[in-house]
Amino acid sequence: EHLKNLEEAKKRDHRRLGPQLDLFQFHDISPGSVFFLKKGAIVFNTLIEFLRREYVKRGYDEVITPLVYDKSLWETSGHWQHYKENMFHVDMDGREASLKPMNCPSHMLVYKMGMKSYRDLPVRIADFAMLHRNELRGALGGMTRVRKFCMDDAHLFVSDDQIEEEILGCIDFAKFIYSEVFDFEYEVFLSTKPEKAMGTDEQWKNAEEALEKALKKGKIDFKIKEGDGAFYGPKIDFHLKDSLAREWQCATVQIDFQMPQRFELEYEGADGKTHTPVVIHRALLGSLERFMAILLEEYAGAFPTWLAPVQAQVLPVSEKFNDYAEKIEQELLKADVRVDIDDSNETLGKKIRNAEMMRTPYMIVVGEKEVNEGTITVRDYATKEQKEMKVEDLLKLDNFGLPN
Repeated sequence: EHLKNLEEAKKRDHRRLGPQLDLFQFHDISPGSVFFLKKGAIVFNTLIEFLRREYVKRGYDEVITPLVYDKSLWETSGHWQHYKENMFHVDMDGREASLKPMNCPSHMLVYKMGMKSYRDLPVRIADFAMLHRNELRGALGGMTRVRKFCMDDAHLFVSDDQIEEEILGCIDFAKFIYSEVFDFEYEVFLSTKPEKAMGTDEQWKNAEEALEKALKKGKIDFKIKEGDGAFYGPKIDFHLKDSLAREWQCATVQIDFQMPQRFELEYEGADGKTHTPVVIHRALLGSLERFMAILLEEYAGAFPTWLAPVQAQVLPVSEKFNDYAEKIEQELLKADVRVDIDDSNETLGKKIRNAEMMRTPYMIVVGEKEVNEGTITVRDYATKEQKEMKVEDLLKLDNFGLPN
């Protein structure tokens, strides 16, 4: 069993599949950073599009923030003291500055841009900014450990009495993605105070209790990981199990009483007094690069149709059917299907093999019969079945758009 898994893991290794499927490459000129090629960029952007649509439904505001900040920001946040060696440092007008390794400090600044009242809360700020972490070269591995990456990062600014409900909202969002959209198995952990930590024991106790209460209310089975929290607060971690029974830590939901105090965040309460909000840090896919690597290995390169870079490929039997193939392509493009044509001089058998090598969900064969009848013959990658149908029948066959 173990050997079979090792063999299977080799076949599914994203470092092999990425270049093979024209998704991405790496280059020594920039270690630990991904070069996304056209197809990889489509998958990456489709994941972001899916999240953006969910953000609108769930009341998040997306912002775009700078990448380089003066060190005073990191001193305020505590990262200079706790995280400095993992950051890339640059000279900014003669001042010491750094590329951001995470979004939270910049989101504290965004929150402060304008006075808030209790009526404005919760404020949910999302960001897809590029992050940089100076990982040791030996620790880098394909897309699972990189130096430049993008996180589906968000920070929720809430009042004390909104903590539980907002954490439940984050858990619900994570469950929707893992269970309904991708059908992953996962385990949930509650990580408690580490040795190196900011804040009082009482703050930690309150934060840990709030997370535990939300997990119990959401009827989530969880295990406790002692001392595995972030330096500023405890967290809930989701560990995905892939088809080879490997575990990946992806989603994380963290409570933070420290940073709002350090940045002197305020809102005006119903009582007319100023209060400090609580911050919930959350990422659901985590690093998009890493999540994409997990998906690539999970599906052995055959992404679900909505995520596939090329959803359908039209294969004319010979050159004289190219015009009809183009007509079919145009119809599908109008329906927002990602489609292209293989109009090479290869035999049909070779065209089908090539499309299968690229894990194309639907191969559309067009020849004499199809032209005469105004139809297409559709070959399904997953089932290997072939059926003759109209273009509109293909559109009903699968979900080419984002999952609901």
